[in-house]
Order: sequence, then structure tokens, then C-alpha cells
Amino acid sequence: MITVCFDFGNTRLKYAVFKDRSFEYEAVLPDSEAATIESLMEEIQPAKTILSSVIEHDKKIEEVLSSYSRFHLLSDKTKLPFTATVTRPETIGADRLALSAAAVEFFPGKHNLVVGLGTCITYNFIDKYRQFLGGGISPGMEMRLKSLRDYTAKLPLVKADWNFPLVGYDTRTNITSGVILGMAKEIDGIIDAYSERYTNFNVLLTGGDSPYFAQLMKNKIFADPQLIYKGLYAISEYN
Repeated sequence: MITVCFDFGNTRLKYAVFKDRSFEYEAVLPDSEAATIESLMEEIQPAKTILSSVIEHDKKIEEVLSSYSRFHLLSDKTKLPFTATVTRPETIGADRLALSAAAVEFFPGKHNLVVGLGTCITYNFIDKYRQFLGGGISPGMEMRLKSLRDYTAKLPLVKADWNFPLVGYDTRTNITSGVILGMAKEIDGIIDAYSERYTNFNVLLTGGDSPYFAQLMKNKIFADPQLIYKGLYAISEYN
């Protein structure tokens, strides 16, 4: 049986295909047109679909997915394999719900800190009792790079380059060192802060750039770029 998991983020619209519970592949959608989704459904012919969206997407997409498959829209009404103890659980982003579901699916009975690297960095803490306690949100890599251009008079927009020195020798390397290494040290620092309160917890790092950041960090982590899709698949099965 084929399941397609859609992840509509602030930067990219992506999807992943699962076949008989196994992750097959992921891809980026060229646009958010309902016709594009319909063409994809014709090609893949999935039995089930699930959509996680943090943007205002075209509602026709939901109609298309419903007509071609057993469809589920991830929302505050979704049945989840964990509980949320935050003040307003209905405000939790769909992406954070999916990441938390993946954590309890693969590491049940343990404290888990899931760090999502996307448009924003999200810190999501789920305790061993399957309770989402909250976490934190800070600017992601592209947001930091763009803000240096947008809020200064002379700094340019620099593309991420993983081959950067500790001590930058020009504007480009100063920015890449400051932003990328700064993010890695921020994440390590947050992990250290959690370590002062909780013992024996897993750290899961996810997002397209997670393998690169994993190499820069001192703390032991599990890096899985596809974690959000695996969480979406788990929620789809749970519902």
C-alpha cells in the first residue's frame, strides 16, 4: 500500500512516498496548484495521503487528495500518539506535531528533544510519558542569512557554504562562520541547558541540513533528514 505524506513549509512544498511502511523517496513540488497535485495523484495512485501545512494553501488541494485517496489533514483535531500539556495546544505547528509523533514512535518510553532545522529552528521536548511539553523557536539558517542583508546597509546575501573557516577572512566567510557555526553552538547550548534539568534523553536532529550540522556539534545526536515524513506516516496510520 502506498501512502504520500505532504509537508507544506514556509520555504518549500515537499512530499515523501511510503510503500508498505518503508520510506521510498522524497521530492519537491514545483508549485502549490491543485492541478499539480492531481497530476501527482494520477501518477502515484496512493491509497492514503496526509498533509502537514504551516501556510495558507489552496483548499482545492484537500478536495483533490480526498477524491484520490483516504486523506487526512493534520490539525489540532487530529488524534495523536501523545498529549500536549502546553497552554494552547491548538497553536502548535503541524510540523512540530509530526516531529513529536516520530519521536514517540521510534523512541518510546524515553525523553526526546527534537530539533527541526527549517525556516525556523524548532526545539520540541516530549517526555517519557508521551507528553509534549513545548520547547522553543528561533530563526533558521536562511532567515539569518537574509536578515543580515535586509537589516544592514552594506552586507550582501550570502549562500550557505559548509566549507568555512573558524576565523573568516572576508565578508562571505565571516557571515558563513558566524551564521552556521553560531547555529551549531546555539543548538549545543540548548541541549546543555536541557541536560541540566533532564537526564538520559535523546536528541533528534532533522531537516535537510541536519547531516551537515551534526558534524559541527559536540553533543551526541541522531540525525535523520526524513524524520518529519516518518512522523506524518505514523500519524496517518494512527488515524
